[in-house]
Amino acid sequence: MSPRRRRITLWVLFIVFVVVPLVEIYVLIQVGQVIGAWWTVVLLVLDSLLGSWLIKREGGRAWQALRSALQTGRMPAAELADGALILIGGTLMLSPGFVTDALGIVLILPFTRPVARRLLTTVVTRRLLAAGPLAGPGNARRPGPGSGGSVVRGEVVDE
Repeated sequence: MSPRRRRITLWVLFIVFVVVPLVEIYVLIQVGQVIGAWWTVVLLVLDSLLGSWLIKREGGRAWQALRSALQTGRMPAAELADGALILIGGTLMLSPGFVTDALGIVLILPFTRPVARRLLTTVVTRRLLAAGPLAGPGNARRPGPGSGGSVVRGEVVDE
């Protein structure tokens, strides 16, 4: 792993495990001060129930779309992306807090998911194009006509 990539990974982990929980605690305290502690808990429970219902509904729709695409012989790229976004959104809905719940709902709702799908597609495409067709430690010095390695011509004999 390159030093630049390691730095980016460390920053992402810092944000996920330190910044997000601090923001969630801050928002919970602020909401609790405005509407009261019990109403905050009730709102979190209702939010979780809404999220569970949305995950069940949209997950079922995504599964049906995936099955339909596979039955018609079409590549299910959008359906797989939708399934991944619903899975990520559902995971965000599991953690208590309003910020992650809001992001989870955005990823689950059918009218906001296409925006997230385009973003996911852009990120994955950039990663794949940056990696190249033979990227990886095992393919760095792969012999063959295009890589400058030696090619041994031969014949396969079955005995």
